[in-house]
Amino acid sequence: MSLLSQPVFRFAPSPNGHLHLGHALSALLNFDAAQDSGGRFLIRIEDIDTVRCTSALVRDALEDLAWLGLTWEEPVRRQSEHFADYAAALLRLEEMGLVYRAFLTRSEIRDFVARVETGGRAYPRDPDGAPLYPGDEAVLSADEIAARDAAGESFALRLDMKKALARIGKPLFWMEEGSGPQGETGRLPADPSVWGDVVIARKDTPTSYHLSVTVDDALQGITHVMRGRDLFQATSVHRLLQEVLGLPEPCYHHHRLLLDHDGRKLSKSARDTSLRDLRRQGCSAQDIRRLVGLA
Repeated sequence: MSLLSQPVFRFAPSPNGHLHLGHALSALLNFDAAQDSGGRFLIRIEDIDTVRCTSALVRDALEDLAWLGLTWEEPVRRQSEHFADYAAALLRLEEMGLVYRAFLTRSEIRDFVARVETGGRAYPRDPDGAPLYPGDEAVLSADEIAARDAAGESFALRLDMKKALARIGKPLFWMEEGSGPQGETGRLPADPSVWGDVVIARKDTPTSYHLSVTVDDALQGITHVMRGRDLFQATSVHRLLQEVLGLPEPCYHHHRLLLDHDGRKLSKSARDTSLRDLRRQGCSAQDIRRLVGLA
């Protein structure tokens, strides 16, 4: 089988904490799928947050994955080493007129939404529950926007969703080989408009999750994106960016999530069931497979 015809899978953790059982499930599913299909398996470290994603956590993550019995191709791609790739994609979006500077702070957005919702009126929110960006003009005068820009204040670079969709000018879809929260599968419609004007980069960081994951999947030749169901809705944004930037479309497989006793998704911030703690307790790699529901 040639490299061009091989399926390519990836596991892409963000090491801002130690890996937990939910990560183990995703990593093992990708690794097993690559093995079963005669494909390739890659590890990508999504560490655009260079403050929280430390070298020690990256080292620990790779050690945990090796302990699980996973093997992968080298070198491991670290996003923090490839900001130039994302900056190039961002420049293309800017040249197409699809990106704008957004100066509103989180507190200003929160206060604006509170004013709108006074009296029981609902303000639109994205699939994660965050309010859609109202636009600077909803809160600031033209002079205030110009003053913030001239002063070099912090800003986010947001994708102009209406302009991007108009540029595509056609419905978007993706192939879902897993299932969504409601059991959705097959060729599914993508509706990125439900996210509003998403953040593409920031003044001090030339990328965001949406941009970097889309660029990396294309650069690494990923053919199958297998990830948790919590990212099901985000696929719409990634399909839009793929179309605008002329990047290939992988197949998607959104798998079940592991939940705690309260029905919450396992979280690194809550130190849930970390693999390192389970190792210290004497668990084996086979025990981890059993705990995540894999034979």
